[in-house]
Amino acid sequence: MDIIINIAIFLITAVVFTFVGVIVRKKIAESKLKTAENEANRIIEMAKIEAENNKKEEIFKAKEEILNARKDLDNEIRERRGEVQQQERRLVQKEENLERKLENIDKKEKDLLHKEDEIEAQKAELKEISDKQMSELQRISGLSSEEAKKKLLSELEKTMTAEKAALIREVENKAKEDAIKNAKEIVGYAIQKCAADHTSETTVSIVSLPNDDMKGRIIGREGRNIKALETLTGIDLIIDDTPEAVVISGFDPLRREVAKIALEKLIEDGRIHPAKIEEMVEKAKEEVENTIKEEGERAVLETGVIGLHPDLIKLIGKLKYRTSYGQNVLNHSIEVSNLARIMAEELDLDPKLARRAGLLHDIGKALDHDMEGTHVEIGVEILRKYKENEKVINAVQAHHGDVEPQTIEAILIQAADAISASRPGARRETLENYIKRLETLENIADSFDGVEKSFAIQAGREVRIIVKPEKITDDQMVIMARDIAKRVEDEMEYPGQIKVNLVRETRVVDYAK
Repeated sequence: MDIIINIAIFLITAVVFTFVGVIVRKKIAESKLKTAENEANRIIEMAKIEAENNKKEEIFKAKEEILNARKDLDNEIRERRGEVQQQERRLVQKEENLERKLENIDKKEKDLLHKEDEIEAQKAELKEISDKQMSELQRISGLSSEEAKKKLLSELEKTMTAEKAALIREVENKAKEDAIKNAKEIVGYAIQKCAADHTSETTVSIVSLPNDDMKGRIIGREGRNIKALETLTGIDLIIDDTPEAVVISGFDPLRREVAKIALEKLIEDGRIHPAKIEEMVEKAKEEVENTIKEEGERAVLETGVIGLHPDLIKLIGKLKYRTSYGQNVLNHSIEVSNLARIMAEELDLDPKLARRAGLLHDIGKALDHDMEGTHVEIGVEILRKYKENEKVINAVQAHHGDVEPQTIEAILIQAADAISASRPGARRETLENYIKRLETLENIADSFDGVEKSFAIQAGREVRIIVKPEKITDDQMVIMARDIAKRVEDEMEYPGQIKVNLVRETRVVDYAK
């Protein structure tokens, strides 16, 4: 019974203590919660205060930046206003200066008009005085003004010959000294930099044969092979003259080259008959066409000329198979281009224009066998067709003196053409043309009154003239040399230049007895 009571007491006590514990823990929890709320409120208040302070600080900073920006803007506005005011002052000053200048100009115009009136009055007065003096002179001399003028001119003509000759000599000597020195330096330098070997082209080509039996195969049955080859190529084959060789003869180098290539291919193949000949000739023509294109491109590359039309490049390449007095025209054109470029560089002119015109100056020779007209006319027509530069066209048109050169570069083309053509070994002339030129040169010199005898020497580069000393004076020799040179320029065609050398000799002979 006691145990039950103790247990009941224990249970009651436990319940009471549990209840009390719950109440105590609740009180403690409420106390802590209240403390936490108070702390949270305190933190919130502190955060609000700090945020307010930060806000005020940022507002202050923003206001400070605005003030600084406004201050900078005010300074910039003041500077700009100062610059504008300064420019306005300058404009005002310029306007004032212009007004003063206009006033001075108006004043000068008025003064000039006044002076012109005075000059007109003085002219009228002087004319009146001159007329009176002329009338008085005519009365005193007994000669009219026309008679006096003729007499005066007659006397002047006698006395002026010596003065004119002396003046011509002085000017010519000075000009020659400077021109010869400069020209020799420039031309010599150009020739030195553009030295070239020259070989005269002939009208025949030679194809070697492996043996003489090949000649019979080339001739063919009843000559059909040789006839087919000559008909297709337009050249002549000479077989019997040279052992183990065939001579290809023809005036057209292009045809000769086609025939040579075709014949070499036939000899290499061994099968020679009309059908094969026709096939090889076509292949040879294609090969020559490719060679023409390659040679044109090589010439353009070697001279540095750019922007040429492809058809012009082909025509330039075709000049490889064209000769002039035995000189290869393509090599001649390349040399003229290089010479003209070098001289243009030395004279501070346009080297691009010079080398372009030099390369194209004989372009007409590529078609002069196919078209009517001189190679100059054909070349000008071709260049205009492909819309070439007018300065280049003028240089091409003027390089043989057909028209007046409009640029100094065009004159350089003339000089370069003459240099290239007159190099020793560059060209060959027929004996007939050579003799004809010498005779023409002597005939021109002999036609002048007072010439005793003339001699063309130095292969036609100089004409030496002996004058009659009793008829021609030293002063008259100067004028005669100029006149003879002018006649030679007008009536003859020649490469380079011709020296006119007059000789006046007086001999006195006596005998001691």
